[in-house]
Amino acid sequence: MLFDVIIVGGGLVGGSLALSLAGAGLKIALIETQAPQATAGADGWDSRIYALGPGSVDYLQHCGAWQYVDSARAMPVEDMRIFGDDARSELDFSAYDAGLRELAVIVENRQVQAALWRAVAECTDVAVHAPAVCAGLNIEAAAATLTLTDGRSLRARLVVGADGGNSWVRGEAGIQADTRPYRQTAVVANFETAMPHHGVAHQWFRRDGILALLPLPGKRVSMVWSTREEHAGELLQLPPDELAAQVAAASGRQFGELRVITPAAAFPLRLQSVREMIRPRLAFVGDAAHNVHPLAGQGVNLGFRDARELAAVLRGRGAQTDCGDFYLLRRYERARREDIAAMQLTTDALQRLFNNDSALLAGARNLGLRLTNRGMALKNLLVRHAVG
Repeated sequence: MLFDVIIVGGGLVGGSLALSLAGAGLKIALIETQAPQATAGADGWDSRIYALGPGSVDYLQHCGAWQYVDSARAMPVEDMRIFGDDARSELDFSAYDAGLRELAVIVENRQVQAALWRAVAECTDVAVHAPAVCAGLNIEAAAATLTLTDGRSLRARLVVGADGGNSWVRGEAGIQADTRPYRQTAVVANFETAMPHHGVAHQWFRRDGILALLPLPGKRVSMVWSTREEHAGELLQLPPDELAAQVAAASGRQFGELRVITPAAAFPLRLQSVREMIRPRLAFVGDAAHNVHPLAGQGVNLGFRDARELAAVLRGRGAQTDCGDFYLLRRYERARREDIAAMQLTTDALQRLFNNDSALLAGARNLGLRLTNRGMALKNLLVRHAVG
């Protein structure tokens, strides 16, 4: 069978792309290495959380997946407070001031993933192959052929790599990624708090890294501490009580005493740019196309914007029946390059600015926070760009 689009990778971005292409008169296949999970599970809290901007939430609603996210496990964020490392510099963002309903919604990875899989399972336009592992990719003039490890072959006009930062599709196609490790690790964990968070997200730019405490439902917060590899290793070795004490101290006891409710985990951080987001018969979305520092919480939001734009191009193809046509895919690449480059430049510059011990730069960055905080128009402009 010849598909119009085969999406390799059924994660958040790949799954949402499959749903957003449904109803467009296309034959769609979705390949995922793991068997789909139809339920999110109610026990415990996922240590991997996302801050989804309003644009991403709207996109997931349009895909038909957001309705399956448990609202009791999603936390709207109406304000964000950012602190410098001099104990007096602060930057506040307000959804109300920017004319938005919220800055973001904090939600667990598994909640969104389960919602997407449930919507995919109900979508008759998407042929799901899971669990399935790709073994070979052959790209010819008229179509691309994917060979699976079980011997099956699938052909498509377009293959979309949505298979993460170490994309198998990208490697098989010989497309180079420029990668620069930050020599930092993001340590994540969830905590119960003694004091309420009032739905406010907090972030501290510290000499030992960037600490974020994001509100979860109830008196709970989710931590992302982006710090040097050695410090991350120390945090991971701490007993739960000592980790909670260190995080409480680092946050100025903003929420009083803390108690670990999800064991700490870690993810290495890097900046990654892909030289070609498209080729004839190929396109890349999400982490397969770019990686950014998590300090702005924009990684998955960038990926959703990739999927939304690629779906818009393919749905609006007009008389063009070939989804893998290079000039059609160029519309997608041109539409996404500026947004991706701007976010990578911004997050990389902030990481460099705060990840050093220069007294001169320390003064400049803290002054920048204070000056930005005084400019309402600039703050609202930054907010509206970030929320997508």
